[in-house]
Amino acid sequence: MDRILTALKALGEPTRMRVMALCAQGDLTVSELVHILGQSQPRVSRHLKLLCEAGLLQRLREGSWVFHRLAIDQVEAGFVRKLVDLIPKEDEVLLRDRERLEEVKRERAQKAADFFGQNAQRWAEIRALHADDKEVETILLETLAPDQTQDFLDIGTGTGRMMEVFSPHIRQGWGIDLSSEMLSIARANLEEGGYGNCAVRQGDMYQVPFSAESFDLVSIYQVLHYTDEPSRAIAEASRVLRSGGKLSIVDFAPHEEENLRSEYQHRRLGFSESELSLLCEESGLSISQICQIPGNPLTVTVWVATKQ
Repeated sequence: MDRILTALKALGEPTRMRVMALCAQGDLTVSELVHILGQSQPRVSRHLKLLCEAGLLQRLREGSWVFHRLAIDQVEAGFVRKLVDLIPKEDEVLLRDRERLEEVKRERAQKAADFFGQNAQRWAEIRALHADDKEVETILLETLAPDQTQDFLDIGTGTGRMMEVFSPHIRQGWGIDLSSEMLSIARANLEEGGYGNCAVRQGDMYQVPFSAESFDLVSIYQVLHYTDEPSRAIAEASRVLRSGGKLSIVDFAPHEEENLRSEYQHRRLGFSESELSLLCEESGLSISQICQIPGNPLTVTVWVATKQ
């Protein structure tokens, strides 16, 4: 009872209610909240501290950035979501907050799109700087065990490399990506390699352009560290998976390489095993395997989850 009373007291203030409504839309940094709320950094930080102490928000430090999100791994998680659902969505102040949040998201997306457009031709080279793709690909084929009765989807396909890897082992494959430059290269690679059972189309990882339960295998390969809302991307992957289907996520373990934000537009500096496992579980996925591939300085983690 004390926890619930503390949470209610913490939420009983206009700015803190605005913060909760914003964080319900995705992970946000202090500077982003300062910009959206139009308040000073010390004031916003005090509100965030109270919300975290009340168990309503979680802090996640990554290098010099600190993200804030709704509590998802606390006993009160269900209670927190119910409280957020009670916040009036059509309130004039909250509507303006959401407009400024959308501006922030558009700016992030534009920076990422500019980066991908400028570096599409060098994409394989850039990825090779940080991970041994061959080792990861071998692990994926072994753990997912694709067969020629299965349909495969690669979310954020980039140059289409995952479809090249899986093509000989599946019935058909699709790759989606927002970048037209990346898709042009992917199409050329698939045509040149004779991968006739695979194709690409433009699509958003938050709104995958396929019906529910369309695929047996889905991959999200080195994509989540660019995303604002990894939970939404995983939920969409789960939506298009058939019952018993498998999702593979490949991304970096937590690290401190700040230059990846400025040089390569990374939003997140990796993910812990527990964080991504929890996000998968929330989307109806059961983690069946986690594998780490040590690197210097970056370690790659492979998560494999099955749709329940």
